[in-house]
Amino acid sequence: MEVASGNKRVYTSELRAQQALLTRGRILKAARELLLADGFFAMTVPSLAARAGVSPQTVYNSVGGKAEVVKAVYDVLLAGDDDPTPMSQRPEFRAVLEAVDATTYGRAYAAWCRQIWDRVGPLLGIILAHGPGGDAVLEEFVGTIDRERRVGNANSLQGLRERDALPRDRSVDEVVDAIWALTSPELYDRLVRRSGWQSVTYEAWLSVQLAAALAQ
Repeated sequence: MEVASGNKRVYTSELRAQQALLTRGRILKAARELLLADGFFAMTVPSLAARAGVSPQTVYNSVGGKAEVVKAVYDVLLAGDDDPTPMSQRPEFRAVLEAVDATTYGRAYAAWCRQIWDRVGPLLGIILAHGPGGDAVLEEFVGTIDRERRVGNANSLQGLRERDALPRDRSVDEVVDAIWALTSPELYDRLVRRSGWQSVTYEAWLSVQLAAALAQ
């Protein structure tokens, strides 16, 4: 009886975990739909709860407040899934780290960025269209993704740094500054959404610009 009872507890725990994941996924799907349709300022926790078919408290328990919801939607779109594995540890990033020179790095990183911004670009374009506007939640979100992007940019240069293939006439910080600026979502938004470029055209352009930024 004890074994059966223990098995039942494990089963119940696993079932609750699966239900929690499904609820979280439903909330994030509803949040993405609201953000894309009505923008950041129109979405509230009550409106999100109504759209997802849950209570506001469930939103707070499952994801958090508005800041956490927006960041979670961004992270899922950025990665393409809800897997907590860091972007830098994913197989698709290996081509960037394995680049042997500026040209191959430019091609690999431009392809990586294009895939990311194709997924998350529409969301960021709408969220950032009017700037933070003094909203504390939005300012926190923008600050967080800017810091995370810069860390990712620095990590992307690890392979070239190990091969002593970075420019010798500039500091590493200056190189990261250039990569951070070139791969910004604002630049993607200006070229692809606002200027009508195809994303593959953006990728080809970015590849050349990244290689030039790393020229010896």
